[in-house]
Amino acid sequence: MSGLYFIFPTLVIIAASFLVVKAATIALMMTGMDPKRARFQALSAFTGTGFTTREAELVITHPQRRHIIMILMILGNAGLVAVIATLLASFVKTKVYGLPIHVLLMGAGIYLIYRLATHKKLIRRWDKWIEDKLVRTKYIEDKPVDELLQLTEGYGVAEARVIEKSALMGKTLQGLSLSAKDILVLSIGRQGQWIPTPKGKEVIQKEDSLIMYGKLENIKQLFQ
Repeated sequence: MSGLYFIFPTLVIIAASFLVVKAATIALMMTGMDPKRARFQALSAFTGTGFTTREAELVITHPQRRHIIMILMILGNAGLVAVIATLLASFVKTKVYGLPIHVLLMGAGIYLIYRLATHKKLIRRWDKWIEDKLVRTKYIEDKPVDELLQLTEGYGVAEARVIEKSALMGKTLQGLSLSAKDILVLSIGRQGQWIPTPKGKEVIQKEDSLIMYGKLENIKQLFQ
């Protein structure tokens, strides 16, 4: 039964790994990355898999994202080594007759972590807590605008994310008078889908990603 003492540390490492990836996802979102892409980048960096050339470019060219990904890679490798070490130690010290109990308890612990990790109310509270901490520490500047292409005379293409409590939420594109600000919305990303050439009556929602062409300074001021 001595092998059972290694179950708790293993489960703690697994739970901590989830929290780290979730925190990194929020941090990447705060740099202007959309939620799905941020989640994929964080998980890819932590596990060391899944990167594509295009996705890697989005990280390499952005100092804050690059720093976040580097930390994730280090923690991911350390976490993997720790999990393997504790699991091996657990199985080595477990008697043959105690192996089914060991596996059952490990499975039950992982299932409990999964249930907690998919609990929407808990996840929302954790997300909010992490976001508040990052903003207060000034580690990450909450800049929702990500410049994709710079052209001459301050004009270019940018992607901007509508963050919580944004003044843009609930307003239509027409109501924002974007043309007067030299801004043209090319597309809106919403819940994994893209709305190309959106109409003026389109209402802006939380977590929308707007692809815009126009004066970059005006775009930044719009999302401050």
